Amino acid sequence: MEEAEWQARVDLAAAHRLAVHYGYHEGIDNHFTLLVPGHGDRFLLAPFGLHWSEVRASDFLVVDFAGKVLAGRGPVEDTAFHIHAPLHAARPDVACVMHTHMPYATALSMLEEPELLMASQNAIGFAGLVASCDYHGFALDSGEGRRMAAALGHKAVLMLRNHGVVATGRSVAEAFNTLYFFERAAMTQILAQSSGHKMRLVPEPMLRLTVEQYTASAEVEGLDRIDLHFAALKRMLDRQGSDYAG
Repeated sequence: MEEAEWQARVDLAAAHRLAVHYGYHEGIDNHFTLLVPGHGDRFLLAPFGLHWSEVRASDFLVVDFAGKVLAGRGPVEDTAFHIHAPLHAARPDVACVMHTHMPYATALSMLEEPELLMASQNAIGFAGLVASCDYHGFALDSGEGRRMAAALGHKAVLMLRNHGVVATGRSVAEAFNTLYFFERAAMTQILAQSSGHKMRLVPEPMLRLTVEQYTASAEVEGLDRIDLHFAALKRMLDRQGSDYAG
């Protein structure tokens, strides 16, 4: 196995363990996928039946866009394939796709207007980056995945009404960073709305300024914030004695 693929597997396994750490997982359900480095027609997927707390780098299947298992052993869950294969096919710029039913983002998806309001700094980081689509039941055919891909368009996050969320990224680090901060933004909004008081939105001029600041501050002394964040999270797993890299 090439070093690039092994490192991709390590990062994807770490993301599964981190999802357990933060409470984003649903046992053996939901799914994270990552294009195999150097290939645009196949992705890594955990075999169905593993709890996310036990997923390791060596466990992943390699699945092509036709559903054929090219490497690894274990079952491919239907909804994982029918959601992720069309999303990867429609967005070749997206290497990693993460679908979860994490609690606050899912709670937001259940509201009549499941909009992430521009009322917090974390939320502003998603200005113009969130799409939504209505609930159509289980994704038991690829038509549902194509519908999701069409709704996502060129945005980073897809809010699945009455269901959950899909976060995307050019790497595992970027997709997990998106997942993490979207859940944080959803959490603070749900908590604020739970107070029963009217929410104060950030005024438009300050909103535009903060969006520009997000872009301008993506690096610290030449180092990417997202990569630094994910590296720190993996060090946390290492200190906990996690075997995700096995």
